[in-house]
Amino acid sequence: MKNILLLGSLLALLPTASLPVRAADAAIESSIASPQRSADDRERDKRDKPAEVMEFAGVKPGMVVADIFSAGGYWTELLSGVVGPKGKVLAINNVPYAQFSKDDRKARYTEGRLTNVEHHLIEASWFNMPQKVDLAVIFMAYHDVYWVDEKDGWPEINTDGFIESVKRMLKPGGKLLIIDHNAAPGSGKETASKLHRLNEDWSKKSLTAHGFIFDKSYDGLRHKDDQLDKMVYDPAVKGKTDRYVHLYHVK
Repeated sequence: MKNILLLGSLLALLPTASLPVRAADAAIESSIASPQRSADDRERDKRDKPAEVMEFAGVKPGMVVADIFSAGGYWTELLSGVVGPKGKVLAINNVPYAQFSKDDRKARYTEGRLTNVEHHLIEASWFNMPQKVDLAVIFMAYHDVYWVDEKDGWPEINTDGFIESVKRMLKPGGKLLIIDHNAAPGSGKETASKLHRLNEDWSKKSLTAHGFIFDKSYDGLRHKDDQLDKMVYDPAVKGKTDRYVHLYHVK
């Protein structure tokens, strides 16, 4: 009996590090902990939960990832750290997004930083990328495909052309991650221009109609007390909107 108790005590003292750690988990943790990341990005982590989101999407070393409407590059930098030197991130913007985020991009992409990131300027209504990707991500920007504001420099996008372009860039079995602000049940694309929101069911239908297959959702960014009829920049809901996270794949 004493020997059994002694063995149990010794086993309990074994370090937990002896358990296998997946390379993807370690890469995600390392990317988030990078000392090169800015204080503003670290503060944003509290709201956007990048570890959980990237694990949910299956981001891992060696992947090629397209960050569509990447803007200032918060997610681009995180993805860059995870995919590592054997992977690549395509930071994709159209002209309005590039102009909107030019100062942030200048600060982030200083010489010698994020060398596995390629920058691409596209016409969003129809585009081709130089290579196929394992994963495409659209963070808080899918609603902008349906947003129209000519006076503010955002012309109408051919939404069918955009979706088909995203589908075409994916490898067989490739995945698409969508994160966006939810809108009221039963609403459609009109909320994109009015509120910068897009209802999750309508969003899903717009993609499955083009052959995307819905896999699963992650509820870690939900805020059920969100006021879905308010603009996302309204102080009452800013930073506290109900965000859906959907993962799709193609055949």
